[in-house]
Amino acid sequence: MAFEGGCACKAVRYRVSADPIAVMNCHCRACQYASGGGYTTGVVVPSEAFMLTQGTPKGYATMGESDGTVTRYFCAECGSPLYSLPESRPLAIVKAASLDDPSGLSVMGALYVSEAQPWAHIDPDKLRFEKMPPRR
Repeated sequence: MAFEGGCACKAVRYRVSADPIAVMNCHCRACQYASGGGYTTGVVVPSEAFMLTQGTPKGYATMGESDGTVTRYFCAECGSPLYSLPESRPLAIVKAASLDDPSGLSVMGALYVSEAQPWAHIDPDKLRFEKMPPRR
C-alpha cells in the first residue's frame, strides 16, 4: 500500500512506498502538544520508505524516552503536522490526518496510555501500552 500526503496548503508533499508497520494513537504529552488534541494517530513506516517530494518542512526536536531525540515536522506555512523521525529507530511516523486519503487506516491500539488525558477514549479491545511497546 503506497500512499501520499502533505499539508493543508500543499506546500509540503511526501510519498511512502511501503505498507504501514502499525497505526497507533500516541497519548504522550509531546504528541498532545504537537497535535493540539488528546493524542496523535501515527502511521509507522520504515524510514527508507518515506520520501519528501515537495517543500521543506520545519522541525521541532524533543528528547524521547530512549534518550534519543524525536523531531516532529510540520509545514512552516500552514502549521499542519506531517511526520516524526525518532533518532533511535529507523522509522518515520506519518501523521494520519496528513494522508491524502486516511479513510482506509485501522488503528491497532494506544501508546503512552499512562499520559492520556482523563477525557481521552482508549478502546479497551485494542492493544494498549503504558509507554512504548518493547523492542523486538
